[in-house]
Amino acid sequence: MLIPLLLTVSAAAQEAQITDEPAAEAEQATEIDGGMASYYGDELAGNRTASGERFDPDQLTGAHRSLPFGSMVRVTNVANGDSVVVRINDRGPFSRGRVIDISHAAARQIGMHRSGTARVKLALLNND
Repeated sequence: MLIPLLLTVSAAAQEAQITDEPAAEAEQATEIDGGMASYYGDELAGNRTASGERFDPDQLTGAHRSLPFGSMVRVTNVANGDSVVVRINDRGPFSRGRVIDISHAAARQIGMHRSGTARVKLALLNND
């Protein structure tokens, strides 16, 4: 009598197979900066940014002093490792000691919406 050999794969391994995204791994980025980040308050919604578009706190956008408008930047919260990609559409921050201001939506994604600030690492994504 033959007994079939059953191969079992852990639930974690199955999930990893389903959610693996090779394109995300191939993403090219250049680490550019680090320091403190803050986020725009919702009271600024509708105001024009330096790029001319209206600020929307629900979009994943940010303000940087020198990066070109349209630059895509990965902002990583050093405390918890969470990251978000924002599009630069404004100038700032104007508070001393800050390297980037991000929208409220972006702040929620990296877990800094309650504290208002977080130590972050910035990486400029290559637009290939």
